[in-house]
Amino acid sequence: MDESINELLPGMRRLGLGCRRRSCQNANDMTYGAGYTESSGDVRSFPPTGMPARNAYQLIHDALRFDGDPALNCATFLTTWMEPEAEKLIVENLGKNRVDIDEYEQTERIHRRCLAHLHDLWHGEASAQPTGTVVVGSSEGIMLGGLAMKWRWRQRRQDAGKDASRPNIVFAANAQVALEKTARYFDMEARLVPVSDESRFCLDVERAVELIDENTVGMFVILGSTYTGHYENVDAMSQRLDRLQREAGLDVPIHIDGASGAFVAPFAQPWLRWDFRVPRVVSISTSGHKFGLTYPGIGWVLWRAPEFLPDGLTFELSYLGGVEKTFTLNFSHPSCFLLAQYYQFLRYGRSGYARIMNACLYHARLLSVALEATGMYACVSDIHRARGSLGYTEQHRLAASSLFSETAEIAAQQSGADPAANEPFNDGLPEVAFCFTDWFRQKHPAASQDVVSTLLRVRGWIVPNYPLPPDAADTHVMRVVIKEATSEDFVNRLVRDLLWATQTMLDSHSLAMSDALDRPLASSASTSGLAHEIAASGQKTMDDAQKHSHWSGLLHRVGELRAAQNKQPKMALSDNGTHKTVYQKTC
Repeated sequence: MDESINELLPGMRRLGLGCRRRSCQNANDMTYGAGYTESSGDVRSFPPTGMPARNAYQLIHDALRFDGDPALNCATFLTTWMEPEAEKLIVENLGKNRVDIDEYEQTERIHRRCLAHLHDLWHGEASAQPTGTVVVGSSEGIMLGGLAMKWRWRQRRQDAGKDASRPNIVFAANAQVALEKTARYFDMEARLVPVSDESRFCLDVERAVELIDENTVGMFVILGSTYTGHYENVDAMSQRLDRLQREAGLDVPIHIDGASGAFVAPFAQPWLRWDFRVPRVVSISTSGHKFGLTYPGIGWVLWRAPEFLPDGLTFELSYLGGVEKTFTLNFSHPSCFLLAQYYQFLRYGRSGYARIMNACLYHARLLSVALEATGMYACVSDIHRARGSLGYTEQHRLAASSLFSETAEIAAQQSGADPAANEPFNDGLPEVAFCFTDWFRQKHPAASQDVVSTLLRVRGWIVPNYPLPPDAADTHVMRVVIKEATSEDFVNRLVRDLLWATQTMLDSHSLAMSDALDRPLASSASTSGLAHEIAASGQKTMDDAQKHSHWSGLLHRVGELRAAQNKQPKMALSDNGTHKTVYQKTC
């Protein structure tokens, strides 16, 4: 907030509030804060003097306490945990600039090894030279992929003596903003394909073809929608473009936005054809800082072969004693995250990445089945449903619950790296997008997912509630992204707190919020296996009356339903036999 407290509350200046104070002028005084404070008014001008290192650290450290906890941020796809050895490598190499290849030759060798590993992972031709680069994030990779397609299209048009002034690029309306930025920044018309429930809020192949013409430079196809976690059908889109070329002579290439899925599908769904096995795929971008398991910011972009990267986008620079080829949008950027990415490749290998991705999908399915078993929530994501079963129905819910129970038992007896456990289910990211069921909305017309999302923050969770893409924006969903650091206890606690938040939201319509929040917290022992128990309890068809009874029973089970009395005393916890009255966060 730019306004200082003096502007917000007139008269505060007379009281001496809202101003930086230096009650201690001795720079060697290392007591807490050393008399320094900071206010929002001070950020408007450059600090006139400095302060001791400890005090500068303390000011920023204390200010950042108001940020959310990354470990409980269910909204982000970004990696929030790495091993101490990886963090040590990052710290040791913070001062290295990756572009100084003459000074840091070994770093450049590691860069090329990473490109070779990804070229192999994404089924690049063994005879083709790995062509690509590390970037700051997948957004930069998307822009480079789109720019390369535009330049190749323009060259073809110019060689044919045709107009090249009106390029367009086609992608679905569920795209992340980086795709729209690419079109706008590089003077291409963005042709957005409308999404719908029938297309699972992703790319509709037939509607995409309707938007293609001779000025289409290419298509972006998304392997992992941020809205719902669905993969767009790359193979089907490619085959439809083959038919379009036979019928109309239009040759349209594909760039894969694999920001998240390009590090999930190769390990957890290896049967899926989305990468360089699909002939029309000319380039792929991904985020190393998402399911690549590396801290931000790092991304990658690779082309099928050198000829798909136009020479005009490559610069040769004589820099610091060496000649460097560069085709990134950024110039200087740190080497440390590149090295951390290589650490993860060496540390985990194919089997390690597969174990992690399989575990993420398992926990995402557990959460999905448990949510739907409450009767209150329906999942818009489909990774927990049987392959080919899409969308929420009572039949699909029962089938998904049974299938999860069956496969969980089988998976427990197999190697954690075996992708076979994922084969009976729909492909997708380990992401759970969910909303109120129609029954719950009818029962509680004033129910608000925004309120549930806000109440979850009371217990530390960050679970966003947001509208689906245009043409489906009337539907709002909450989202939980399951990452490496997620455990079964994490899922249990989230389910319990979601039950609490939902009931508190309902109570807040008839009670003062302070009374609605004044309820007991369940003991940690009650969360053991909670998600599994809820999932098992929902494996039968229920009418409306049974759903209501089932919901009340779940609340009683986790100790979140207040007793039938006028006033509930504040939470009383028993800790090693000692009675105390205190509020406690769940995680």
